[in-house]
Amino acid sequence: MGNAEEPPRRPGRGRGDDRAAGPTAAEVTERLRRQIQDGVWTPGEWMREPRLCTEFEVGRSIVRRALRNLADDGLVILEPNRGASVTVTTLQEVFDLYELRSALYGVAARYACIRASAALMAEILEKSDTLLAASESGETAEELIRQSEVIFRLMAGTASADAQAAIAAVRRKTRWHISYKGLALSPPGPFDHWRVMRAGLAARDPARAAEGARNILYYMQTEVSRLMLSRGLGMKEPAKPPAARRRKAAAG
Repeated sequence: MGNAEEPPRRPGRGRGDDRAAGPTAAEVTERLRRQIQDGVWTPGEWMREPRLCTEFEVGRSIVRRALRNLADDGLVILEPNRGASVTVTTLQEVFDLYELRSALYGVAARYACIRASAALMAEILEKSDTLLAASESGETAEELIRQSEVIFRLMAGTASADAQAAIAAVRRKTRWHISYKGLALSPPGPFDHWRVMRAGLAARDPARAAEGARNILYYMQTEVSRLMLSRGLGMKEPAKPPAARRRKAAAG
């Protein structure tokens, strides 16, 4: 995602002591996800456990959990006894994930209209007004997207547990740093769609709120795809898992 300053590193752990203070698996996952999305790790590069243990000053169990999390998000491919290799994300995959996210966010907005308490709806509307004011005052793209994520999490909280899990999974996979650049480089941004969604929420109109939510994500889908194309990103097919390449070579 964006290039926000990393929080200060806490005292490291010893190699076999996961109880001492230090980054959690979730924190290591997030920092590695950001590094992958910012191009620090190149497609096909191996993420070796010893190197990661040294870099983050954590034990192997933390690193392994972080790599499993990244594999669940499709950012790396795990191979026993070798580690994890960074995958290649295609433009089609990004497009499809944003398509799914737009549908899920439309569902979240719809459920918020139907199920949100008066207090929760008031909070959602207040945060939406704050976001719109920030967009007009020239707030950074990264901060605007951070605020938008808070609002969508509140709306998604009105959905069932399964729907919330689906939304969270797709959201993780589409947290592209390039989306911040897209928002920053292509004003006026999706804020007219935000106004439509807000009006639908205020009126408890599920169809209107869902339409606004979907269009917000369609806007981001278009901008991310456009920027990836302009920079030659995502044009290659994903690399096959290393084990599959070896099997093919052996068969030949």
